[in-house]
Amino acid sequence: MHESYNAYQAYTPQPPTPMSHGSDTVYGGGDSSQFDTSSQLQQSYNQPSTSFAQPMQNFSTYEQPQHQFEQPQAASPTIPKSTRGRGRPRGTYNRGGGVGRGTTTSTPGRKPGRRPANESGLDDENSLYSIIKSGRLSLQQVVDDWIERYKTERGSALLSLMQFFINASGCKGKITEEMQEEMEHAKVIRKMTEEFDEESGEYPLTMTGQQWKKFKANFCEFVQLLVKQCQYSIIYDQYLMDNVISLLTGLSDSQVRAFRHTATLAAMKLMTALVDVALTVSVNLDNTQRQYEAERQKGRDKRASDRLETLMTKRQELEENMDEIKNMLTYMFKSVFVHRYRDTLPEIRAICMAEIGIWMKKFHNNFLDDSYLKYIGWTLHDKCGEVRLKCLQALQPLYASDELKGKLELFTSKFKDRIVAMTLDKEYDVAVQAVRLVISILKHHRDILSDKDCEHVYELVYSSHRAVAQAAGEFLNERLFVPDEDTQTGQRTRRGKRRLPNTPLIRDLVQFFIESELHEHGAYLVDSLIESNEMMKDWECMTDLLLEEPGAEEEPLDDRQETSLIEIMTCCIRQAATGEPPVGRGPTRKILSAKEIKQVNDDRAKLTEHFIPTLPLLLAKYSADPDKINNLMSIPQYFDLDVYVSSRQEKSLDSLLRIIQDLVERHTDTEVLESCAKTLETLCCENLAIYTRCDVARSTLIDMIVNKFKESLDEYNSLIEGDEEPDEDETFSLVHSLKKVSIFYACHNMGAWRIYELLYECIQKAKDGNKMYPDEAVKYCMSAAFFSILWGLRQLEDMLERGSTTATNTTVAQEVETLKSRNNQFMDTMKEMLLMSPVQLFKEEAYITICDFLILFCSQLGSNPTLVPLVYEPDRSLQQMLNDFIQSYVFIDEEIDPDEHTKIEELHKRRNFLASFCKLVVYNVMPTQVAADVFKHYVRYYNDYGDIIKSTLGKAREINKVNCARTMAASLTMLFRDIHREGVRINRQGEEFISLKELAKRFALSFGLDAVRNREAITALHREGILFAVNPLENAMDPTGPPPNLPFLEILTEFTNKLLKQDKRVVLNYLDRRITAGMPSSRGEDWQPLLMYRNSLVHGETDLPPQTSKRAYGRKRKDAVAADDEGDDDGDENDPDYPQY
Repeated sequence: MHESYNAYQAYTPQPPTPMSHGSDTVYGGGDSSQFDTSSQLQQSYNQPSTSFAQPMQNFSTYEQPQHQFEQPQAASPTIPKSTRGRGRPRGTYNRGGGVGRGTTTSTPGRKPGRRPANESGLDDENSLYSIIKSGRLSLQQVVDDWIERYKTERGSALLSLMQFFINASGCKGKITEEMQEEMEHAKVIRKMTEEFDEESGEYPLTMTGQQWKKFKANFCEFVQLLVKQCQYSIIYDQYLMDNVISLLTGLSDSQVRAFRHTATLAAMKLMTALVDVALTVSVNLDNTQRQYEAERQKGRDKRASDRLETLMTKRQELEENMDEIKNMLTYMFKSVFVHRYRDTLPEIRAICMAEIGIWMKKFHNNFLDDSYLKYIGWTLHDKCGEVRLKCLQALQPLYASDELKGKLELFTSKFKDRIVAMTLDKEYDVAVQAVRLVISILKHHRDILSDKDCEHVYELVYSSHRAVAQAAGEFLNERLFVPDEDTQTGQRTRRGKRRLPNTPLIRDLVQFFIESELHEHGAYLVDSLIESNEMMKDWECMTDLLLEEPGAEEEPLDDRQETSLIEIMTCCIRQAATGEPPVGRGPTRKILSAKEIKQVNDDRAKLTEHFIPTLPLLLAKYSADPDKINNLMSIPQYFDLDVYVSSRQEKSLDSLLRIIQDLVERHTDTEVLESCAKTLETLCCENLAIYTRCDVARSTLIDMIVNKFKESLDEYNSLIEGDEEPDEDETFSLVHSLKKVSIFYACHNMGAWRIYELLYECIQKAKDGNKMYPDEAVKYCMSAAFFSILWGLRQLEDMLERGSTTATNTTVAQEVETLKSRNNQFMDTMKEMLLMSPVQLFKEEAYITICDFLILFCSQLGSNPTLVPLVYEPDRSLQQMLNDFIQSYVFIDEEIDPDEHTKIEELHKRRNFLASFCKLVVYNVMPTQVAADVFKHYVRYYNDYGDIIKSTLGKAREINKVNCARTMAASLTMLFRDIHREGVRINRQGEEFISLKELAKRFALSFGLDAVRNREAITALHREGILFAVNPLENAMDPTGPPPNLPFLEILTEFTNKLLKQDKRVVLNYLDRRITAGMPSSRGEDWQPLLMYRNSLVHGETDLPPQTSKRAYGRKRKDAVAADDEGDDDGDENDPDYPQY
């Protein structure tokens, strides 16, 4: 029988105190004013060890103390060192504020320049640290060997264990036997601190690499295995645990981050191991109690008194052991956890949260209590995402257990709002875990979540992050899409077909989609649910809702519901058949695994089998509705088209082809026509067995389209020639027949119908100012003519691929010449329309056509010698034309438009214009310098075009870093000239100048951190900037004043930190050659940019004093300046003062 554990009861904990650590608070989103240190909280911290977990009866348990991150004191002189006996500690801890993180107190006699921890004298191959680090022995054997040693020489064994914790912190100090015997643990720790290399920021727990990752795992496992192997006797010997806990407690309070981090991890793992021991003792105690009760209830003649006494003695011993373990846990919780859960180091806070979750799950009778849950609740507001994640992960298994949910009611009511808010966390891993936790709360505390709470999570199914959206989809499945057995039974359609089980769920899904009011984002909703809810692939259920007449007890779907269901169904088909998430979800190019490919193939086969006979019925029913037809017509693009032959469904194919022709003839909606053209293109693949049948149908359809176009054009021309005004019907017929020609020409080669000349003639008349044709008709003519040229190029490439014969070569050469002539003629017309046309629609179409043409007929086409004559390179005038267009039609201030939809469409159109221009730079069709006029708008139009310009900057840098840097400089100088108008002095505090500095800062950030790789580019940029700042050198307004462009040097200062140290000297010398650095005694405000720039270049240099001069700056002879400037134009290679790479 053991006496009470006074060593731990001697500890008198102090409540957390307010800490000052700059302006930071421990919680990123919380208001510390709402947390008060109540008397209830004081009692919670100071609860006696005999009452391990006192339940709290009111919300004051969760009132958070007003504290910041805790920093240990500079020293802890009263840390107790237990002696060989029971070892009552002398004194108590003194918690409080301290100095900077990871520093130690100044110690006399400290030797500087020690080696890093991983190179230090931790070279004893027989030490525990070396053995565990090397992994040459199993941890079980290491622990067994240590226990055998402890049984014979416990002092020596304890010393080796203490040394292990010191070495594991990266400290090379050695604890001697004399130190162990004579010194308190506080002095030992102080001595080890003196031996620590404070200049090295790394220690084993933070080092990267497989070896150190394995060491960290072995470190944790060793501590837990040691306690497990010692659980029956050694941990109760009043020596081992006294000393280990005392040492770890002292180290965890150290100002040395490595000590604090390592000791906290060891202490938390030690507590977890003790929890396991407590569970074992608890089981043994319950078994002993049952045996005792069973023996006591026997009759006197059958009762064994000696066994009864033995069981009583065993029970008392187990109870004492349990009390002993609880005392250890209580002491360590109050002396380590309570202080380290708010440590300045996020890794330490994360350790505390991870381990307390384990204790609550395993030893819930003692730890799953509001007095402990409050620490997790408070830390949900932590600034670090990893810490917040650990909190949520700690709570997850608690909510998932039916046994434990009753103990979480008070916690849930107090912190539910915070958990729901964390579903919008900026860290996606945290948001995902928060949604999963809300799902658990929904399952076990369904009534506590309000409708508003649920709506927060509903919206996340449209999140751009796939994991968050799918987690929200699981929430929807749990909250909304729950099968109801009552509604499923007995429902039938009008003709008596039984409704499938998913029918009410799909109705709910459609209603949810409508109420979310995001009808263009159906693909994102589908992606959130398709992997977690099988109704998303229940094709029969969906089509039954659309085709079957509702029964007597059913409500029919209205038009909006039918449209929404068709959109959802089409999105489901697209994702099931391709396995690809929508744009913005997941990687750009996802490589499917073998399992995913099999799933995709199976899904495609099932949907093909179902929709081949069903789709014609759907198309026939909704043939008059463009919105529905547009989605339905895209479905065959995802079929396994071989099934038409293998399952003998040629009749269904004929029905589909007839419907396509009928729809093209009846409809004029652009999206419907494009969908029909693309579907027909998919069906007319030459490798398919159905090709011949589909090709015949295509030829018939194109005949109809072309004939309709020719008839409309002839009729229109006849009316014009007869001086008659075409009415709306004739105009409508011409415009929409040309629309169909343009749309089908984009997908199908209509060259055999020879309509290019007719199209070009219409364009030519419009170019000459003849307004006989409608503007929209001319636009479609331009588009169709462009596609005709592209098909001509495609035909040439096909001829070259098929092989080379004399006849073929002659034909190809003739075709090349014909196409070249047509190209030149067409491009001349497009350039003239872009430059001269008064119709904006013509300008826009000509601009897009020219940009696309230049991409397709760029120099890369010359890789085939036969096609070299077709290469079309833009000259300077064309480059300027395109640049003028985007300056006039893209970078403009938006007009106030009450129609939000129109505003979005206009922005989309302008973004498309800009992307077409930037594409020419990215693909090296036009030089990077042309983009200077685009880059200068980076800051001003960041919200509208920032992503496009940023991407172009990155690609331009990949092409040539130096040219990109010079283009940046050109952009900055352009804006500077705009600010520095003639005769107007620059206001360096003005909004325009500050905006220019912000642009320079953005440009500087785009270079990244690799100064060596960007060395040449940065120096070139500085050179261009200096030349601009000193040219002209003479100030016409003030002969004694600075050069007029001198304020540009302040802009250039933003790039100085990207220069290497040696290059700063070179740039400084170059600056001094251009303008001397001597300042007049007055040092006027006008000269500050030069002083500022020069100071940024000499920062950290002591050997470069400013050169003195009687004048404010040195003036060169005009002819010398002219010669210098002339030489500068040749490049850096002519400048001896500039580095060459």
